[in-house]
Amino acid sequence: MKAMLSNRLRRGWKGICHFISQGMVDPLPARHDFLCYTPKKAGRDFKAAVDVALVGLPQGMAFAAMAGLDSIYGIMAATVGTFIAPFFTRCSLTVSGPSNATAFMLASFFLASSPAIQSQPHIFVPLIVFLAGLLCVIGAFVKATEMLQFVSRSVLVGYITGAATLIIASQLRYVLGINDVNAGSSFFTMTSAILSNLQMIQWQPIVLGVLSFALFIPLKKYLKRLPTFAVILVVMSTLNWMLSQEWSGASFANVRMLKDFTMSDLSCTPPAVWELPGHFAELFPVVVGIAFLSTLEQTVMSKTISAKTGEPLNLNQDTFAVGMANIGSSLTTSLPCSASLTRSALNFNSGAATRFSGIICGLICLGITFVLANFPLISKIPHSVLAALVLANAVSLYDGKLLRICFRSTHGDAVVLLITFVASLLLPLHIAIFVGVIISISLFLRKAARPELVEYTFDNEGTLLKLDSKEKRLPQISIVHVEGDLFFGAADLFRKQVSRIAEDESLAVVVLRMRNARNLDATSVCALEELIKFIREKGRHLIISGASREVFRILKKSGILEFLQADCAKGESNIFLIEHKNPNMSTRRALMRAQQLLGTNRADISIYTTQQTPKA
Repeated sequence: MKAMLSNRLRRGWKGICHFISQGMVDPLPARHDFLCYTPKKAGRDFKAAVDVALVGLPQGMAFAAMAGLDSIYGIMAATVGTFIAPFFTRCSLTVSGPSNATAFMLASFFLASSPAIQSQPHIFVPLIVFLAGLLCVIGAFVKATEMLQFVSRSVLVGYITGAATLIIASQLRYVLGINDVNAGSSFFTMTSAILSNLQMIQWQPIVLGVLSFALFIPLKKYLKRLPTFAVILVVMSTLNWMLSQEWSGASFANVRMLKDFTMSDLSCTPPAVWELPGHFAELFPVVVGIAFLSTLEQTVMSKTISAKTGEPLNLNQDTFAVGMANIGSSLTTSLPCSASLTRSALNFNSGAATRFSGIICGLICLGITFVLANFPLISKIPHSVLAALVLANAVSLYDGKLLRICFRSTHGDAVVLLITFVASLLLPLHIAIFVGVIISISLFLRKAARPELVEYTFDNEGTLLKLDSKEKRLPQISIVHVEGDLFFGAADLFRKQVSRIAEDESLAVVVLRMRNARNLDATSVCALEELIKFIREKGRHLIISGASREVFRILKKSGILEFLQADCAKGESNIFLIEHKNPNMSTRRALMRAQQLLGTNRADISIYTTQQTPKA
């Protein structure tokens, strides 16, 4: 007994190791590029790194504002995450760092979390980032990236649209000068807070915000090569300084500014994992949500950049890279990291040659960060200006083309988009996205689990014809074609439909042609057992033809094969495997077996086959 258990554990462990090894995760792919790195490549990488750094740092500050955190969180994510990820990624020109989606999610979490967590972001943000990174690393080894194919585009469009709407509501009050107001965690409470405090509106922040927004549009549209965020921050901070002086009337002297940071804020400390047991239930959903979004964004960007560079894809490797970037970033006060659409595209368009452009960019950002830590420059930036840039960035996330496609494609897509959008406004974002995913998968399973059987028969000339529903046939042998996935959602309906056919009083034998049956599971095997029992209770027989080796193996291991063969004498069989050289041979042998059971060489035969219902 112990030996048997030991052998099973050994085989199980070997199976797990084999499964993990198929993920092909390289612990440090950057080591292959050191020997072939040339000064020419370094020059191209340095130029691209400068361009990305000028965009990345201001963007990081904006994303920190989205999350309701100090600027240092976004700056460190744009520094540390950008530096670490290239050492491990497969797609060498993607640039990691803070992103809209994860910043939105973190903001939503803190707005809805308990006071103990809200009051200590310096403890819980690094812990969340560390756990999300660890989850990504584990996911890379177990190939969890493959599960992302089940996330529909409608879910993502609904989530991004809802998150953009939510962030507009959260930042609008800063543009209006309504500061230090408890606005709640949903779109409606934020809107209500603004409407309830209209008497607090100040005209100075509005002027700065409107001018910032007005500058953003032409710079983004006509001067794409310029670092839009950096240019606007410098221009508007200078304008605010001028309007704050005595000689200009000092009317802007009391405008709220951002908070500076010091060298002590850059210190590396281990994440407070000891806080996890007491807050596990509250932290777990946002950790999973951020790991999910980070992996999803990394996957999308890897596919986009690899399509341009021609590099082979390894999405598990890229998931490992984003996990390592988050683990490294968690040692500092940093936002979660993932691949950035803006910075990755800029890196490619600026002529980056290798993964070292990201590493150089991280070093440049680190140098700028040291300067900002020693000189009070951040406190020269008006809060309303950064809030206006966040608003402009959120507005740019509304994609009319994608919204139109999702609304017009199918009713299911429209429903998923609307539910995800509404959930994003009412629920914390780390809950809302999974609501959308669950609804999307549920609708898919609902479609997939509706097999339809259509009766076919032969005319006098041997041609296969579909029978009209009003016509009656009294066959002795019915052949039922089983098409598609016999997973748990379809198993019960399949059993009921075949049982309905078997109720025909003239029927003697049912032949299940399982040539195209796939993905049998425990539920479908149980349904098949119940079907065999039902048919035998009616005094009839069931035969399986065209079964694959996989179907045969599952039936044998589950014990259903022995039950199927219960009425077989020596040399007889009720199951016939597919022969790829002659696919119809198994059905011919099944018919011969059916005729043997009937004790005749002639029998009326009709054929049933599944017809896929067109998807709405």
